[in-house]
Amino acid sequence: MSKLTVKGVESLVKGGVPGMAGDGKGLYFQISKTGGTSWIYRYKFVGKERYMGLGKYPEITLAKARELAGDARKVLALEKDPLETRDAERDAQRDARRELEAKRITFETLATEYLDAHGAGWSEKWRKGWLRKLELYAFPHIGKLSASGIETEQMLKVLQSIWASKTRTADEVRGQIEQVLDAAKARGLRSGDNPARWRGHLDNFLSKAEKKKARKRQHFSAMKWQDVPALMVKLKALGNVRDATATRLMILTGARSHMVRFASWSEFDLNAGIWSLPADRMKMREAFDIPLAPQVVQLLEALSRIEGSPYLFPGQGKTGVIHANAIRNLLHGLEHADITRHGFRSTFRDWAGERTNFPREVCELALAHDERDQTEGAYSRSDLFDKRRKLMDAWAKYTTSTPVDKVVQVEFSKRA
Repeated sequence: MSKLTVKGVESLVKGGVPGMAGDGKGLYFQISKTGGTSWIYRYKFVGKERYMGLGKYPEITLAKARELAGDARKVLALEKDPLETRDAERDAQRDARRELEAKRITFETLATEYLDAHGAGWSEKWRKGWLRKLELYAFPHIGKLSASGIETEQMLKVLQSIWASKTRTADEVRGQIEQVLDAAKARGLRSGDNPARWRGHLDNFLSKAEKKKARKRQHFSAMKWQDVPALMVKLKALGNVRDATATRLMILTGARSHMVRFASWSEFDLNAGIWSLPADRMKMREAFDIPLAPQVVQLLEALSRIEGSPYLFPGQGKTGVIHANAIRNLLHGLEHADITRHGFRSTFRDWAGERTNFPREVCELALAHDERDQTEGAYSRSDLFDKRRKLMDAWAKYTTSTPVDKVVQVEFSKRA
């Protein structure tokens, strides 16, 4: 039989004495030491006493508390824990709300938000081009879909019509979609594998040969490897000018310009001679370690750190790093307007192929290009770091040699 009444509860509240007053069948009215009032259902499950909060008073009335306690007793009669059952139901409801919210956010919105979040340091031309490609090729097919609604079938609709005729553009669009969907997953808006992933997924549906041909068609104006030592002399003569140091680091490591611009001190272990780039800084979204030759370590040890900035090459803009065109402008000032920043990677690759005996896979991995197919990758998961270190040491030795000393043949020992 119930013991509490509405007036009785009101009297307990006015009295304000901490404690628990029972209503019967496990239901209690509680006044805490701080004066808070609430309802508690006390029960035993598997021999252990448990306390289940039913809500605060007066939001939960006596009648409602009795109803909630009755529901809990029904669950207990089924030999289930009322508290765990309620928590599971709440989790399911929360997940359902999240899923509903995720379905309301379209890929087009996600792409725009991604551009706003990551494009601050991009040039206006690059920002417009990035969005324009999605507007032309992706949004018509998946723009109105949610992140969770995009699977392999939808990706193929985006890519198949342009893969043969515009392979390079198609692959760029694929990479953009992969980035947006990765960001959506991080926000809990989708789960599972990324349907835009190339290796081990879309490469099973689309021609690899077309992609290789497209890569070969992408030419960047590059300096002849024979001319690099002379350029390095010019750069060294500029002293500790950060743009010049950034250019030297880019040339010596074979890194992409954006990798150098956003390089932070936390990524470098100068004692070990390693530059560790996290996955989100890499084009293929896989973490990558770059071996640093002694010349690179010496270069960075001489570079002063700027208080308040985590970057090697801080700047005044929104990005906090040197301008996107800083290296290009420096090269133009040195009367090298005919070459591009990215072209130095080709320069390095030409030198490695023509003047060394290092295996092709070592030379490609030095540029973070892993051209081993899926079967090879399954048996060889090594990033060939030690062999890449020997190659990069040889490259650094060559580029920092006197300009006349340009034809030394670098041998590679297969025992290395």
